[in-house]
Amino acid sequence: MQSHFVKMQGLGNDFVLLDLRDRELPLEPARLARLADRRYGVGCDQILVLEQPDVPEAAVRYRVFNADGSAAEHCGNGVRCVARYLQLRGEIDGGELKVQIGNRSFALDLLADGQVRVEMGVPVFTPAHIPLAVTHEAPRYELSFEGHTCAFGAVSMGNPHAVFLVDDIETAPVANLGGCLQAHPLFPARVNAGFLQITDAAHAMLRVFERGAGETPACGTGACAAVAVGRLWDLLGADVLVTLRGGQLRIQWEGPGSILYMTGPAEEVFEGKIAL
Repeated sequence: MQSHFVKMQGLGNDFVLLDLRDRELPLEPARLARLADRRYGVGCDQILVLEQPDVPEAAVRYRVFNADGSAAEHCGNGVRCVARYLQLRGEIDGGELKVQIGNRSFALDLLADGQVRVEMGVPVFTPAHIPLAVTHEAPRYELSFEGHTCAFGAVSMGNPHAVFLVDDIETAPVANLGGCLQAHPLFPARVNAGFLQITDAAHAMLRVFERGAGETPACGTGACAAVAVGRLWDLLGADVLVTLRGGQLRIQWEGPGSILYMTGPAEEVFEGKIAL
């Protein structure tokens, strides 16, 4: 079976997009993992699947799958690529677009400079909704790693995140700690681990180990989570430029109970067909 795909990227976080609004394709984990494999498939960090929406105001519904074929709840860089894909095919001219994620819609704004501003929802700190296996909500939690106690903040941006404050992201234990957390009992649905270095209240640097994908050049929901936790800790302001290895994202958040916004680029790389 020959399947059409589009390769896209947002800050180097790369995606294979499958538009299934007018066709069907089995989405077994093994099939998706092969598509994401950089030697045997197209290669990507995540796979984006477009489907017909069942929320009236949404233009499209999108789902996300990790490189190992497992399902993910959300992807900040990916949803910007969805908006750019629709724009490049003339389905939208610019301005506001609504995309269905799960059972609700989120607003995206295609800006004149090629950036996409995304309504990312309200950050959720309630442990049961992250999920985080603790009994009480707190601004900081602790876990043991290689004989040391590590403090972290936890938040859901539609998917689970743990954020660690570090002095230097270049020497942070991204692969070791990020990998170990995937089987840690604190995180029953696994977790995206962010390592945050703060320059000042308006600037931060970040590396993220994503569940099901490993470290990626950029993670949109990870940048959102890092700013939400940093602001909860009174270390960051309401408008923060986050530098990731793939580029920069602007994150705006007034604080608990308010909607968080992310602004960044998205590009189409190439399209083709592959036998699945």
